Amino acid sequence: MSKPEYVTTSVGWSVLHLFCKVTGEAKRQAVLDAVNRGRNAEHQIVSVALVGHKADICFMALGPDLWHLRGFQTALQKAGLLISDSYVSMTETSEYSPDLPQEMKTPRLYPELPPDEKKAFCFYPMSKRREAVGNWYTLPYENRRELMYEHGKSGRNFKGRILQVISGSTGVDDYEWGVTLFGNYLDDLKEVVYTMRYDEASAIYGEFGTFYTGLVGETEEVLNSVGL
Repeated sequence: MSKPEYVTTSVGWSVLHLFCKVTGEAKRQAVLDAVNRGRNAEHQIVSVALVGHKADICFMALGPDLWHLRGFQTALQKAGLLISDSYVSMTETSEYSPDLPQEMKTPRLYPELPPDEKKAFCFYPMSKRREAVGNWYTLPYENRRELMYEHGKSGRNFKGRILQVISGSTGVDDYEWGVTLFGNYLDDLKEVVYTMRYDEASAIYGEFGTFYTGLVGETEEVLNSVGL
């Protein structure tokens, strides 16, 4: 059987968040093998021990080949993990920052993860509102750009404390963006989200999905924490 044609994005990388529950059928070594095969020179996998009932483990996989990411998903399923939720997106730069210099574009399109020392993790999807009162997409571009500048300014106050990965998902999943946050401490995550919700771009026009929170670790450490 021939290998599927290489599938990629025109700019940036594909991103796949897989939220998994440990079942009685799960096999530790098979999960480790799946992660080790999934990681290579082009593809990264971040392992997260989730806190709370929604799932046990998150694997954030990203890289240029969507077939490779799909193969990783299949390997986890064959290893006995139940994928209870997922999110598909792609790295991007903002349409409101067309003049972003290359040295700032590169880490947004091709991030190196996980960041050192930032073990606190949070993921959530979000969209811009489309309602009769508060329709983001009926605002003139310059108004939207100004609001996003102010929103980004709030986020830049957390430089060094938070690494943020914004991935676009319009047309490929239920929301328009996926937001992945890495922080030094759990309260760093809480503070950045709380602070930025007061910005008009979020307070009036933001809609949020389910939040997943956890701790980044080596895969062996993550599996130990969930009893696998």
